[in-house]
Amino acid sequence: MDRRLDHQGRWRHKTVAFRVSQEESEQIDRMVRLSGLTKQDYIIRRLQCQDIVVQGNPRVYKALRDQMLQIYQELKRIENAAELSEEFLYTLQLVAITLDGMKEEEE
Repeated sequence: MDRRLDHQGRWRHKTVAFRVSQEESEQIDRMVRLSGLTKQDYIIRRLQCQDIVVQGNPRVYKALRDQMLQIYQELKRIENAAELSEEFLYTLQLVAITLDGMKEEEE
């Protein structure tokens, strides 16, 4: 049995796994990068309905910068708002919420 001690002193020896689509995997990875958490911590907090508090660090800033570049490129490509996918709009909302939260933290 593989046992691991987490940062709160708990032994974690259960593995939880599930299958997702390529799109779902990309969305999860994007949300994890923007949170600054590990994928494990992000998923556990989401499943427990806990707040995801983004702590600004170089990795989060890089993820935000990269995501904003992708958003900018997509906005340049489209000709009308009807072309925006639901996934794109969700990502845009997530980035806006993250940036807004970081702005409040600085004030």
